[in-house]
Amino acid sequence: MSVTYKSSPSAYFTLGDDIHDTKAPAGPVEKKWATRKFEAKLVNPANRRKLTIIIVGTGLGGAAAGATLGEAGYNVHNFCFQDTPRRAHSIAAQGGINAAKNYRNDNDSVYRLFYDTIKGGDYRARETNVYRLAEVSTQIIDQCVAQGVPFAREYGGLLDTRSFGGVQVQRTFYARGQTGQQLLIGAYQALERQVAAGTVTMHARHEMLELIIHKGRARGIVTRDLISGEIEAWYADAVVLATGGYGNVFFLSTSAMGSNVTASMRAHRKGAYFGNPCYTQIHPTCIPVTGEHQSKLTLMSESLRNDGRIWVPKDPADAEKDPRKIPEEDRDYYLERIYPSFGNLVPRDIASRQAKYMCDDGRGVGPLVTEVTQEGVEQQRRRGVYLDFAEAIGRMGKKAVETKYGNLFDMYAQITGEDPYETPMRIYPAVHYVMGGLWVDYDLMSSITGMYVLGEANFSDHGANRLGASALMQGLSDGYFVLPNTINDYLAAGPFEKIDESTPEVIDAVNDAFDRIDKLLAVDGTRTVDSFHRELGSIMWEYCGMDRTEEGLMIAIDKIRALREEFWTNVKVCGTNEDFNQTLERAGRVVDFMDLGELMCIDALHRRESCGGHFRRESQTEDGEALRHDDEFAYVAAWEFTGDGQKPVLHREPLKYEAIELKQRSYK
Repeated sequence: MSVTYKSSPSAYFTLGDDIHDTKAPAGPVEKKWATRKFEAKLVNPANRRKLTIIIVGTGLGGAAAGATLGEAGYNVHNFCFQDTPRRAHSIAAQGGINAAKNYRNDNDSVYRLFYDTIKGGDYRARETNVYRLAEVSTQIIDQCVAQGVPFAREYGGLLDTRSFGGVQVQRTFYARGQTGQQLLIGAYQALERQVAAGTVTMHARHEMLELIIHKGRARGIVTRDLISGEIEAWYADAVVLATGGYGNVFFLSTSAMGSNVTASMRAHRKGAYFGNPCYTQIHPTCIPVTGEHQSKLTLMSESLRNDGRIWVPKDPADAEKDPRKIPEEDRDYYLERIYPSFGNLVPRDIASRQAKYMCDDGRGVGPLVTEVTQEGVEQQRRRGVYLDFAEAIGRMGKKAVETKYGNLFDMYAQITGEDPYETPMRIYPAVHYVMGGLWVDYDLMSSITGMYVLGEANFSDHGANRLGASALMQGLSDGYFVLPNTINDYLAAGPFEKIDESTPEVIDAVNDAFDRIDKLLAVDGTRTVDSFHRELGSIMWEYCGMDRTEEGLMIAIDKIRALREEFWTNVKVCGTNEDFNQTLERAGRVVDFMDLGELMCIDALHRRESCGGHFRRESQTEDGEALRHDDEFAYVAAWEFTGDGQKPVLHREPLKYEAIELKQRSYK
């Protein structure tokens, strides 16, 4: 069913022009990438030495792009706010990376990976970009093996693979539960090779605060040295953002504590469209929240769902029992029951919602948690379900389970004090990944000429729900293979006009950074930065989290606006700018999270359908599945910033499916 607004949509946004040209070539989808590479202009090796590229971020996308462009002969300046590129959040990815190499001879193919990704994203991803991702996936594995990434191997010596959610083949390559770490080390050593060669200059502990635009082109950034507080401007012929996702808008998430949206929001304020900001992934396999003391949640890899079985007691009265003493006939393996074709490996959005439904029904496990619902009702619920390896240990033996998942089991034991070899793990959904991000065209260029966006920082490949093991695939695809081919087409017109500290746009950008810092330090209120962040996170989780309603989203928008107003009158930021000042760092990031949170709620409010991770309670099937409305919402929502306190402008990019039939998802 459709939703009727209680107030007009125009109260929250205005409608702009539709986007029809994404720069994708004409012709069959399987030939578009080859066509684009051939049609792109080239930069000869001598001219590359005259061109400078700034890359912000050193995760898989940023490190891979820096290494590849440096190897190509460009002058690359790579920035990260961590003390080393190895601390990029990509290192935390656990389960694996997808590729359509069909090593298992189980009928996998580029087209099947393409189809699974479009379907998994609930038909809200751009067809051309997704096919290219599937096509490039096979090259990624070869590249990483050549770098020495220690993928798991089967008895005959071939690379091993396993299954992940939303698919019925085994296409996920892995290195135990440390795949992100091993892939990042591979990209990092390639990047450091270029640092040693002199083509890449590394700037650690620098945070981007502003984007410099000169004559309509992205030409540089303004950074703050996080050790000394020095504000500096840096200039280039093109700027690349590979700054990751914004899950920390919810305060509690599986993201690294430093992960933020500042670079993207600074670019958004300068004209970069923000695509589908409300598409947030809730991961079903996280360690449950234990109390108010927490500021971080821990992910247990989706790979565990290959062999672990998810269940809850059939009788709510059994919630306090030792799970080992609950007989099989009294257990509800609900994913296997509801989705017999996919079982425990349904996509993340579906597994997450079903876990919530089980707990809402009173059959959750773990300690009682006091909650206040969107309707203002206080209730107590157990927020956890079991992930049980007893059957796998009996079938494979403890040693085999330890070989595949040992580091994950150790991590769970250290955090919870429980031995998962002896008693089932307890898991519950938590904010993990964001499918939204800055809008980009087929070349990965944003709506700002000369600014490119890679990996999780862009919106392009996952639609309304990312399939497991596809994040690492996209980051490396964008960095190693896509951007190095498409950025040449733009840089062929360079080098562009020189700019320096006397250029008016540079002066304005530097002054904007100083003004923002001075304003934060001048408030001198009584509330801590973290208290504002925690309150924002509570609003976002309650009203724009697992499910959303029209009324709840409007309440959230009002609450965020009131919170922002209080922030600017009552936040306490100690210290000075000219020093190591983590409170100042966090304050600037929380400001951007509040602006983003409001935009996320507006996006969720305008999209009156359920799709993937965006679940509108008013739009669902009789059995509680997401119900899309393709006649109204088969488009990318690209939001334009128009000024503080002004309504954002919605630009719609219609989604056209030529190689795949548009239909409602079913995993049953």
